Amino acid sequence: MDGILPLWKEKGMTSHDCVFRLRKILQTKKVGHTGTLDPEVEGVLPICIGRATKLSEYIMNTGKTYIGEVTIGVSTTTEDAFGDMVEQRAVTERFSREKIEQVLQSLTGEVVQTPPMFSAVKVRGKRLYEYAREGIEVERPSRRVIIQSLELLDDRQEFAGETVRFSFRASCSKGTYIRTLAVMIGERLGYPAHMSKLVRTSSGGFKQEDCLTLKEVEARQESGEISSFLHPLEAGVSHLPKWLISDTLAGKVKHGAVLAQPSDWPQGEREAAVFEQGHLLAIYQLHPTKPGKVKPVKVLAD
Repeated sequence: MDGILPLWKEKGMTSHDCVFRLRKILQTKKVGHTGTLDPEVEGVLPICIGRATKLSEYIMNTGKTYIGEVTIGVSTTTEDAFGDMVEQRAVTERFSREKIEQVLQSLTGEVVQTPPMFSAVKVRGKRLYEYAREGIEVERPSRRVIIQSLELLDDRQEFAGETVRFSFRASCSKGTYIRTLAVMIGERLGYPAHMSKLVRTSSGGFKQEDCLTLKEVEARQESGEISSFLHPLEAGVSHLPKWLISDTLAGKVKHGAVLAQPSDWPQGEREAAVFEQGHLLAIYQLHPTKPGKVKPVKVLAD
């Protein structure tokens, strides 16, 4: 069994919980997820099965889309609705729609984020949430992420009240913390804030309508239909440049040979997915130490 299964992860489960369940349902050990999704968050979680597990990092590197809700006036330790309250300040001004859209626009493009203490980022070999649970504050490395679009999903013209809530849609790069984005929205409005709701609506090129729940996966497996719901390995590299080869070269690629850089190598690209007659054979890259050569990064052919 080889392929990519777009799973709709339900609330209350970790990404690892989903992998554990799927290994039992599908009766195979070669199952891996494509990046953690917080237990309290539901949404699209592409699952790699069999040879597709070699592609998990490539699927993780693609963009994602979320629908979130920000609450202005309250901040928490976890930057979401499940942490302890840090600060509460009544919102004393009325925000126009134009003002909020200006703030969202100001956070579009490249932004610098500092991961929350309750996150899976590793510092000195230990995950930040482990430090947080011990009550230890450590210096966190900032990261640059890309927010492709940030759209207000609320038709009100004015926002007022002791706390203000509104929904937004964010399309962003790998590594973006939507919780932190909600806090940044609050900062630019002049108030503490946190992310009060979140759903991931797309990841790795897969959308909600492509997904099955764990119960649906189990039912399809029992009826022998699950294979028809698996997406091919090729779907996991649709964002990579392609290098199309002939059948005479395919044998060398399948054996992971280092090759002379071909004249039809995708111009200006360091890495490419290698295809022969529509089938993904491998991922090759420019050789780091041998100019004029290309070498395999992943060989995927049987």
